[in-house]
Amino acid sequence: MDLQRYIEELRSLVNVDCGTQTPEGVTRVAGIMASLWQREGWHTQQVDLGEKVGPGLFVTNQPEAERFDVLLVGHLDTVFPAGTAAERPMSEDETRLYGPGVSDMKSGLLNILWAMRTLEEEHKSRLAIAVAMNPDEETGSVYSHAWLGELAKRARCVLVCEAARADGSLVKARKGLAGYQLTFSGVAAHAGNDPEKGRSAINALANAIIAINGLTDWERGTTLNVGVIQGGSAANVVADRATAELDVRFWDNDEYDRVHQALEALCGQGFAPEVTTTLTRVNHKPAMVASDATQELMQTVEAAGREEGIAISWQAVGGGSDANHTAALGIPTLDGLGPIGAGFHSPAEWLDKASIEPRVRLLKRLISML
Repeated sequence: MDLQRYIEELRSLVNVDCGTQTPEGVTRVAGIMASLWQREGWHTQQVDLGEKVGPGLFVTNQPEAERFDVLLVGHLDTVFPAGTAAERPMSEDETRLYGPGVSDMKSGLLNILWAMRTLEEEHKSRLAIAVAMNPDEETGSVYSHAWLGELAKRARCVLVCEAARADGSLVKARKGLAGYQLTFSGVAAHAGNDPEKGRSAINALANAIIAINGLTDWERGTTLNVGVIQGGSAANVVADRATAELDVRFWDNDEYDRVHQALEALCGQGFAPEVTTTLTRVNHKPAMVASDATQELMQTVEAAGREEGIAISWQAVGGGSDANHTAALGIPTLDGLGPIGAGFHSPAEWLDKASIEPRVRLLKRLISML
């Protein structure tokens, strides 16, 4: 494998501002990936997912196929704001590569490409292979999950090529997640002259945080985090409006139903007299649970690892991905098939250079064994 060529292709992707909210950058990354695939003779199609996000990119070796032997999934977007790529473009030292999205998940996109570049012709002709790259995974795949779901329903299995964990583990299960916005509407008043006429949205927000935290169940791995709050206009005004953003994580989909119903009940009751609370769910990914069919797919991965001399281990992780969606559809799904990395969503994000070539081989071997 020509590692230097891989690194230069990776640099062309990392050094583009492509946060989900920067659709022009996501479009540029989709164009780069489409060009690389077209050079290998694969069919590519950009998919319009609406004006609020960049395009999806669909790639296949058999454009007329109604069913796929495997669907490989990755995302084009990052979490970083415009200007990040110029501020800290891709860099490297002897063992690692650094940069925005270097492991989450530009390297995963390239590992799919490189595995297919060297896949033997007998397997390319035997297997119907599809690749889907979406533009909004980092914000919950709100605009792309239906598209990905329809593709997944046509596939025998789904392999998501997010990064392997720092210890090399692949991902067999992921927590589900849901995001909410809470809006508190009260009555404004002068805090000195007639505070009794006010109904504080901020007080309601404070009470809500305490009540919401009470829904946490550490033993079951259910957590609720109010991560963003806003409200009020001035210190001498009783606030008539406040908002909060809530993140919910869970291992068990039934447990999520409990939390969702409890949130609806609490917000319906309200958190302060004469202050109304509006609860809006902005995204949702069900928990990724390893089914019996997924367990069989895991055994195939382990066999591929033995063939390639690569030790295989598994983790269940708290972060969500598009694997949550496809697993919930009943499609055997595994994740973490990219190279090893860590520090996701931070300036410390890194990719292990030594893991790139073995993980390309593992993915190629796995697909050849399907």
